[in-house]
Amino acid sequence: MSSSSTVFSSFDSEGIDLFISTLSTMAQENASQISRPIIRRIQIIRDREAGHDMLMRHYFGPEPLYNETLFKRRFRMQRPLFERIVNDLEVADIYFQLRWDARGKRGFTPLQKCTSAIRQLAYGSTAGLMDDYLQMSDSTSRECLYNFCKNIRRLYGPKYLRKPNYNDVMNLYEHHENYHGFPGMLGSIDCMHWDWENCPVAWRGQFMRGDHGCPSIILEAVASHDLWIWHAYFGMPGANNNINVLNSSPLLNDIENVNTTKHEKQRNSNNIQKHIGCDLMSTNDRNQMTDNSVQKQCEIMMYS
Repeated sequence: MSSSSTVFSSFDSEGIDLFISTLSTMAQENASQISRPIIRRIQIIRDREAGHDMLMRHYFGPEPLYNETLFKRRFRMQRPLFERIVNDLEVADIYFQLRWDARGKRGFTPLQKCTSAIRQLAYGSTAGLMDDYLQMSDSTSRECLYNFCKNIRRLYGPKYLRKPNYNDVMNLYEHHENYHGFPGMLGSIDCMHWDWENCPVAWRGQFMRGDHGCPSIILEAVASHDLWIWHAYFGMPGANNNINVLNSSPLLNDIENVNTTKHEKQRNSNNIQKHIGCDLMSTNDRNQMTDNSVQKQCEIMMYS
């Protein structure tokens, strides 16, 4: 009888201790939840209509405040091209159409959304930099940038990001041979360094070179006589030159792609060999070519 009471008394003491510790834990959690401050989002009543009106007065009105030169400098393109892009996006995606919310308040216009995206791309600025000008919050600006890039690739990618077909290659050969005196030239390939003024501090060491005073990104591009960019590759960190950038870029991947047919491989290989052979020949073998300054002038025109 005494042993049985001892067992029950020990069990009761353990259960009481567990019960007390559980209550203590619950009380601490409730106290922390009660004392935690409730942070609410600050609602800013932005004047979207005023932002659109200011944008119209500055750039898109009958007599804009800023001329075509300033427009091209700030938007990185001519006004007709920008207006064409805005119209195409407005037709292609409902996001870029003018709409009203559930409160009956007017949303942002297509011009405001596209301007926000272009300014972020042109200046590499943060999403909230244009808040006081376009009356647009950070989250909305980031949303505009994402939808802008997605739709630009969807609309214009099949035309402007395609690879040259057989007719394109033949036309390029004919033009370069007749106009520049470069037989078998497919295009002009070159690399240049773009200064990256807004490079993050943590990345500056990866994009510095001894011959450049600031961080830079090396860009590899292939362009034809009409300034059509057939290939662009950039973003490699480190001290790079033309050779190792060419080795890492996807320019010649089609030749090694196992999914490409044998006929396409042979045709692409011949085209690339003609182009690279023309570019890598010694100066003694350039009897049918003009001076190198002709090619240099084309490269300067492309990058300007």
